[in-house]
Amino acid sequence: LLFGVWIVRQAFKMPMKDSWGGVQNVWFVSPALFPLLVGVVIIILGGLLSRTAWKTVGGQEIGKVISWLLSRSNLEFLGSTPTLRYYAIVTLFLSLVYLNVPRIDFFLASFLFLFVFITMFYFDDDRLLKRLFFFYLAGVGVLIFYFAAGIDALLHKSIPYAGDGLALFFILSYCFYAWVWVRNNPILRKKYRTAIIITLTTLIIVLPIFKYFLLVPMPTEGLVVTFLDKVWYLDF
Repeated sequence: LLFGVWIVRQAFKMPMKDSWGGVQNVWFVSPALFPLLVGVVIIILGGLLSRTAWKTVGGQEIGKVISWLLSRSNLEFLGSTPTLRYYAIVTLFLSLVYLNVPRIDFFLASFLFLFVFITMFYFDDDRLLKRLFFFYLAGVGVLIFYFAAGIDALLHKSIPYAGDGLALFFILSYCFYAWVWVRNNPILRKKYRTAIIITLTTLIIVLPIFKYFLLVPMPTEGLVVTFLDKVWYLDF
């Protein structure tokens, strides 16, 4: 229900009518109509669902849920391995979309996402998942501080692709850290090599297809994409 309210609120920020080339558009062709419709339907369905839930379980059961949320059992659940997997997935996607892709060379951002995602879950080791996740989380924290503090803007004037350089260092550090924990296990070593091969092969095939054959520009073209441009166009 609250999500529907948010959609409606965002839809009202869109123009209901405007003038283009001297032609006045009427309200029923506004781009806001569809999200308004979706938002209103979600509000109605959310309200009906809330009414059904209240009639079915009542305030007493809702109170039990709230007391459980404040209990030690909930803290144990939040720290459990299945929940940690959820944290890892959410962190990976949020950092990719809101941190890496808008600011880091697309090849580097994609490599970091794919390799971390594969190693975290393909190794199928809960203790290793926790170590890799917290290492990645620390690296993301460094990147957030680096960009939020304006360091990249300052360094960019004298050091081209400084942010990409930091991202490349993060990638190499993560690769080394993961290798340290799997080097003594033949099965995990094989999975590590497989993760490297799959990540590189995917990017080497997909990125040139979109960039040079479909002519789709990358979201951020930095260190690696610029080098690929020079190779592709023989610009040396």
